[in-house]
Amino acid sequence: MLYIVVAIAMLIVIGRVIAIQYGNVVPVPKVADGDSLSSAEIPTRIDSILPIRGRILSDDGSDLVTSIPFYNIHADLSVISDKLFQEVDSLAYHLALVFPEKTKEEWNRDLRKGRSDKSQYFPIQNNIKYDVLQQVRDFPIFRAGKYKGGFIEEMQSKRQRPYGILAERTLGSKREGAADVGLEGAFDEYLAGEYGLIAKQYVSNGWKPVSGDYLKDPVPGADIVTSLDIDIQDVAENELKKQLEEQKALYGSVVLMEVETGFVKAIANLKRGDDGEYYESFNYAIGQKTDPGSTFKLASLMALLEDGRGSITDTVNAKGKYQFYNHVIDDTSPWGYGKITIQHAFEVSSNVFAEIINKAYSKDPQRFINRLKSFGLGNKLNLDIVGEPKPVLKNQGEDGWSGITLPQMAIGYEVEITPIQLLAFYNAVANDGEYVKPQFVTEVIRDGKSIKKFEKIVIKDKICSQSTINSLKICLEGVVERGTGENLESTNFKIAGKTGTAKLANGSEGYSNFYQASFAGYFPADEPKYSCIVVIAGPTKQIYGAQVSGTVFASIANKVYSSSLQYHPNYNGLPINKKSFPNVKAGSAAKTQAALNALHLDYAYQAANAKYVYTQQQESGLVIKPRIVDKTYVPNVLGMPLSDAVYLLENYGLKVVSQGSGKVISQSINPGVILVKGKVIQLVLG
Repeated sequence: MLYIVVAIAMLIVIGRVIAIQYGNVVPVPKVADGDSLSSAEIPTRIDSILPIRGRILSDDGSDLVTSIPFYNIHADLSVISDKLFQEVDSLAYHLALVFPEKTKEEWNRDLRKGRSDKSQYFPIQNNIKYDVLQQVRDFPIFRAGKYKGGFIEEMQSKRQRPYGILAERTLGSKREGAADVGLEGAFDEYLAGEYGLIAKQYVSNGWKPVSGDYLKDPVPGADIVTSLDIDIQDVAENELKKQLEEQKALYGSVVLMEVETGFVKAIANLKRGDDGEYYESFNYAIGQKTDPGSTFKLASLMALLEDGRGSITDTVNAKGKYQFYNHVIDDTSPWGYGKITIQHAFEVSSNVFAEIINKAYSKDPQRFINRLKSFGLGNKLNLDIVGEPKPVLKNQGEDGWSGITLPQMAIGYEVEITPIQLLAFYNAVANDGEYVKPQFVTEVIRDGKSIKKFEKIVIKDKICSQSTINSLKICLEGVVERGTGENLESTNFKIAGKTGTAKLANGSEGYSNFYQASFAGYFPADEPKYSCIVVIAGPTKQIYGAQVSGTVFASIANKVYSSSLQYHPNYNGLPINKKSFPNVKAGSAAKTQAALNALHLDYAYQAANAKYVYTQQQESGLVIKPRIVDKTYVPNVLGMPLSDAVYLLENYGLKVVSQGSGKVISQSINPGVILVKGKVIQLVLG
């Protein structure tokens, strides 16, 4: 009985909401001049309130995408008393100072006319920032508030990227009526938040809120923490752009990810526009499948070794030309290389691989295809970001298969794969055979608390035997030591990888005169930390993978290596003085611990389970102490960097205004005061 009663009550409530929202909205009654509507006849509706969308953060917590609030302001001139409206001249003066589109006289005239017309929704200005809103709130008349002064403010928000086009296409967008793009679309369920509700009445020039109070408060979206490293991302984009401009190329992409986890640290995609400049207009790394060329020879060699149909020490005759029916494949050297080992053929990227694979599998081509598929090369990675196509890996006998398909596939033609799919394969070799899924987001947080963590996803525990992996690593290192990539070798660490050059296909017209140059590999070769792929399409000065894409790979690798603390724990060979500590700001407990651990500094941690901490230097050493935060009171942000302070205060409902740089040295509302949401707190940094 109780269940039935509750169910009936809920149906009545739902019916009333529908009746209010749809039954009383249209048609809007036409009112003759001089007539008026009673309050019962005024059309009303319930509108949704867009919540503040969650932020997209880099791996260190920096804002990559954030929502900036903007405000539309109106005035209900009908509620202002005659006595208060006597201040209209002063109001017009202040409005003209802030909104000079109208003079003081024009503001005065329009306000008086609106008053005589009993305007309930007089437009003041749209899309103003919070600091301007604060000024207008204190203007004459308006300072009396919404009920006496008629001041109406409505908040909306706009997405903003503090780092401009950095990873623009990967960060993406979410717009009504348009396809979801990048992380904005992929993680919309977390970022979106929950809509609020507000009642509105129809007035002569629009729908006016019935009151300033919401029927249901909107719930802000959660923040997602990406794996993107701003510094590495910046290096990747700059190095790619520099080479694209040098080569006057059509487009290019770079992906760099952690070998062990598959988390992407940088992804850049640039295309030349009609004006000659380069823009992030398409995510080529994820969405563009092409013939990979010689970088695919790694897969061919893996199949050969895994099926026991060859060894890297076997000798072959690289004679310069290889004929299959009426089709001739030229070698990378017009004179050939003579009798060389399969290892050296791989290192110099000889097209003798077409002949090697054809001889090994001509009687059963499908065995070669099945072996490639066993490595995962025929499947999508099922990335979080939409737009990934399925690789093209033909089966024997299906449409498009011919007598030259097998030797063509051996050298990376009649195969189509995206850069990130190929990188995942190379990453598996670097990772001793473990095939992991590339990912872009590590965590979802709300109010500083983690609500979801994303762990490494293993697609396949082992794509081939360890003996095959060991042989492949020798060959990949040999490419850089004495093969096509020998000029890329770093003086500080070893690089392993493979060059590739391929003609781009032009639909049914066959292969065009445009080339694609690529380099895929990992570093350091002896203890792989990062894998990386660089693909540049349509270079005009050079076409070979080493010169075009390999140089970009090497530049990125060198800069990442030189800036990574893990490779330089003991700078200049000098012992670290454990008694000398840097100036440690207050802030996130996790970030503070991570920084001190990376620097190999000793400290006493006395802040178990604390989210925020501060440090004290005592005779015994550095001590980490908890900073207690409670949503009932204004938190203490003294000593924090601005990013931590703003994040904490705004999550508590305060509006932050700051000046200076460095760490917070004063806050206008003292710590421990009872918190009132919506208040402005001034931070001074120094």
